Amino acid sequence: MSLPGFTDDTLSFLRRLKRHNERDWFRAHRDQYEAHVRAPMERVIERLAMDLPAFAPDLVANPKASIYRIHRDTRFSPDKTPFKTHVSAVFPHRRLTKHGGASLYFHVATDHVMIGAGIYAPEPRQLYQLRQHVSANLNRFRAIVKSPAFLRSFGEIGGQRLKRTPKGFTADDPAADYLKFRQFLASTERPPGFATRPRFYSSLKRLFEHLAPFVRFLNESLTDGRKRHLDRLSSV
Repeated sequence: MSLPGFTDDTLSFLRRLKRHNERDWFRAHRDQYEAHVRAPMERVIERLAMDLPAFAPDLVANPKASIYRIHRDTRFSPDKTPFKTHVSAVFPHRRLTKHGGASLYFHVATDHVMIGAGIYAPEPRQLYQLRQHVSANLNRFRAIVKSPAFLRSFGEIGGQRLKRTPKGFTADDPAADYLKFRQFLASTERPPGFATRPRFYSSLKRLFEHLAPFVRFLNESLTDGRKRHLDRLSSV
């Protein structure tokens, strides 16, 4: 069975959409979007649904939960173009909301392919739990993000950072550098042609395998806290 991936037609459609980012144009070419963009993404996700249980069993892969809409939310954006010019998918934790925990993610754009993972906008309570978890398990966290395979593929973790150690933690905490993060992210970019190569899916899966321990670690504190909260509610 051949492995799923994207084609030159995928990139061609996204480039044309970038030039003609209008509702009438998209409506006239909707069948091409379905055939060359959404359908190959669905095939990638369906194959990941088969493969994720081996290395990330807590994450969900299905087209309905994973694929982001091509329509942009323009309500609060100065950019009123109606469509995204990339196709993207997320693989969230099955016990958390779509954006309520750490996830795997990738997108294909006209000028690059991005593969990444992490938690982008944790709520204050979640961020405190994450920081506590990193502080209490620094050696394990450092072993994940400093592993040769992780550094070779993604470099150092990134995200917005505070200038000072956050409230509730001391400046001499051995984990202080990590505790300043307001986001915990890791990613890498490849040229757009990466998505059309025969080994695209194999490479994507390998990168996701390197990211899975990072995602699992971040979600531990969030899912454990949620379980304790539900346990308390059920005992009332």
